[in-house]
Amino acid sequence: MVRERRRQFGAYLARLRKRSGVSQRRLADMLCALSGVQSVTRNEVSRWERGARVPEAWLPFIAQALSAPLPDLARAAAYARGEEHGRLAGPTATLAELLPPGDALESLRARTGRRIGRDAVSVLAARVHGLRLADDVLAGGDLIAPAFRELSAAVHLHREATYTEETERALLVQVGELAQIAGWIASDAGRHEEAERAYTLGISAARQAGNGPLVANLAGSLAYQHANTGREREGVELARAAVTEAGSAAPAKTRALFLDRVAWAHTRVGEAQEAMRALGEAHDALTDADGAEEPAWAYWVSREELEVMDARVLTELRRPLRAVPLLSGVLGRYDATHARELALYRSWLAVALADANEPEQAAEEARQVIEVSGDLASERTAERSRTVLRRLQGFQDVPEVRALFDDHGHLLVA
Repeated sequence: MVRERRRQFGAYLARLRKRSGVSQRRLADMLCALSGVQSVTRNEVSRWERGARVPEAWLPFIAQALSAPLPDLARAAAYARGEEHGRLAGPTATLAELLPPGDALESLRARTGRRIGRDAVSVLAARVHGLRLADDVLAGGDLIAPAFRELSAAVHLHREATYTEETERALLVQVGELAQIAGWIASDAGRHEEAERAYTLGISAARQAGNGPLVANLAGSLAYQHANTGREREGVELARAAVTEAGSAAPAKTRALFLDRVAWAHTRVGEAQEAMRALGEAHDALTDADGAEEPAWAYWVSREELEVMDARVLTELRRPLRAVPLLSGVLGRYDATHARELALYRSWLAVALADANEPEQAAEEARQVIEVSGDLASERTAERSRTVLRRLQGFQDVPEVRALFDDHGHLLVA
């Protein structure tokens, strides 16, 4: 059954390639150029099209090369692996089940494993970045299984292969980066305990590699989860510790990101002054960019994303007159393929509009949030849908709000 599904995926990929008018060799060259890793050959593309392999981590680059919708490719690949609708047909394995017992990062050099070099690490780096790009357009429930498979494979590679000290440091960095995106994906899927395990594993890997900004990214990601899941004070302490860990020499985008997380953590405990100060420091950090090389995982940090956090903080602090213009401006120019982020940002706009006593507009935004969220395997968007409905409960005498509750009020029923 799976073999036949793989052949079907291969035929689908071949049709996309031929429709784009490129040869297998040309597609391989394009994927190498887009990923920055020279590891795809014409023979590898041929194996994909014959159904011998499914090119999981290469899907974002294939979508870009062939101008194909990534969600469609991802669903087809999931089906080829024996999954249904992008999710495992049976229960997904937890991280605890995937990782070996004991210290997951213990280097077992006494074993006779294959020797790897920087080329193998470069291939892993491309797969990690491919997973990040997939997370831009797919939700956590769609990605958690492949993310954990990748993390498990990377940990086993570290445990069982042999390598130089330089290669080990590079490998540990990739394990840390993979743990961060896997944790983020698990958190989006509502699997918070598994996310915390992944983040903790990644912190261990990044520390061993001596990569302070990566340690801070993992700690800041965990702090963000704490701030949103009832552990707000822990979130503040961890977010601040992450900034200290990164140090003042960290690249500008990373410092801005870490300070944004500090701002959000303070917001969640109602510390407005500290939150606003951290937001200002985040903007200063991005403005004071000194040309230092930014890590690949910071690719998405931008002035626009900082404005989104500004608006979120202002919304939580009940300052809607400042939040609404910011969110409206960002939403007007945001990438339409990033459905989850659009739904999340609209949810804060809906709340800000309700706070500004504009329930009709708030109901319109809320309806879009809920309708988009229904198609996403994301606990974040599901919870934000419930949050928006709860905020609008006091406006049910307004026809637009009443109609919204007639259609979607059941989402608040336990």
